[in-house]
Amino acid sequence: MKMLRKNLDKTAGRKPGRGYLDGQMLVAMPSMNDDRFARTVVYVCAHSSEGAMGIVVNQLAPNINFPDLLVQLQVIPESDLIRVEAHDEIRILKGGPVETGRGFVLHSADFFIENSTLPIDEGICLTATLDILKAIARGRGPANAVLALGYAGWAPGQLENEIQANGWLHCPADSELIFGSDTETKYSRALRKIGIDIAKLSSEVGHA
Repeated sequence: MKMLRKNLDKTAGRKPGRGYLDGQMLVAMPSMNDDRFARTVVYVCAHSSEGAMGIVVNQLAPNINFPDLLVQLQVIPESDLIRVEAHDEIRILKGGPVETGRGFVLHSADFFIENSTLPIDEGICLTATLDILKAIARGRGPANAVLALGYAGWAPGQLENEIQANGWLHCPADSELIFGSDTETKYSRALRKIGIDIAKLSSEVGHA
């Protein structure tokens, strides 16, 4: 976790440049040979010479909702469940295969905790402490938020190698791809932002 924090601190608020992709979306190619990332869309939170970190935004975590998770994490007592039912629409995502027991909240920039919230790009922030969940439970959280369990991580040079090997495409991020409730269409919508028809792309890869 210390290395993750160091990487995020170094790149927080910096516009993508020199080949770095923080604040961008990674879109898995149909030929992606890692089943954990097949047809995924990943928001890149940090990318530098020391590696990369991102959150998968189009895979829902199964069999759990936000109010129940608040109880499990002891953010609220079970007796208060009915008070937070309005927050049931907050999506819980499978953020990636690393540290799947930890929660990472991607959210709009109208919420900020000193020394905890990390600005990323274009009004998107990341907070990984219980304080933001407590704020959401009290109705004082950000206007837009998704909670991810775990994250995707790459060692130095690894993401660059995967992109060169045609494992990933990338495109600009937008709030609907990050926070939108229609997770099933995010993959095809991200490809369309790049100007790619998923049906044609799948056909071409299948006949390569």
